[in-house]
This record gives sequence, C-alpha cells and structure tokens, in this order.
Amino acid sequence: MKKEIQSIIQKIEEVNSGQPWFGKPVYGILEEVNTKKVYQRPNDTEHSMIELLYHMITWADFTLKRIEKDPDMDLAAFEKMDWRLINPKVHTWKKGLAEFRSIQKKILITLKKKDDAFLKEIVDFRKYNYCFLIHGMIEHNIYHLGQIAYLNKMLA
Repeated sequence: MKKEIQSIIQKIEEVNSGQPWFGKPVYGILEEVNTKKVYQRPNDTEHSMIELLYHMITWADFTLKRIEKDPDMDLAAFEKMDWRLINPKVHTWKKGLAEFRSIQKKILITLKKKDDAFLKEIVDFRKYNYCFLIHGMIEHNIYHLGQIAYLNKMLA
C-alpha cells in the first residue's frame, strides 16, 4: 500500500513548489532572495541566509541518505558538515539552491519506490521511524525558510 507515502510526496511537492497553506512555497521564497545580501549576518552574530540554506541542504541530504540506507554517510559525516564554514567562492546562492532542489528531487524519486511499511522502519543512527524523519525534514525546511524570508526583508 502506498497511500501514506503518496500523501507525504504530495506534501513535499506542495511545500516546495505548490501552494502551501503558509504562503509562498520554498522554491519561490528562495528564488526571491537578494543574492547580494546572502552572506550578511544580522548583528554580525546570527546566521546568514547562505548559512541557513547550506544547513537545510545538510539535513535534507541526511534524510536522503537515510532513505537510501547509504552506509557510507553516517550521522558523524553530516554533523561535520552542519553549520560549515561558508566560502563565497565555493558556496554560492545559485549553487546551493540547485543542490537543495536536486536533493529534494532525489528524495521524491526514492520515496516513489517505497511503500507505507517503509515509513514504520527505524532510521539508522536514530530511534525514530522514517515517517517522523521525513515530516521532520519538511518542518525543518519551513522553519529555516521563515528565517531566510525574514532576513531577506530585514537586510533589503
């Protein structure tokens, strides 16, 4: 049975590029960001928009690798990448947005091959199931999207 998996896939698509209840979709907001301001940190202490985007990439990729059951990318590998030092020559907004979109697309493709029983399986390196992980990723993206949208307006 794939009823719950299909519902999750629809939710990811709606949040990322559809018409979510909270307003503009993830991709819409990320594409509107003033790329001249993405490295600027409010008060010189808080996270910049680029740091938030790459943080979202890290945990979306963690979700993908867990869904794929990739043994090479363990929790420690992702913890090392989390809140990485941003190098403007390497970490651009355009590149980050393309990477985020690519990971989200791979998550959807991989989920389409799964059934509802998969959602009840326990995630490696964690004590919760895949349903919790995937919903958590959706919520995590929305949470940080709100921060990016606020910073984009504040720093304009």
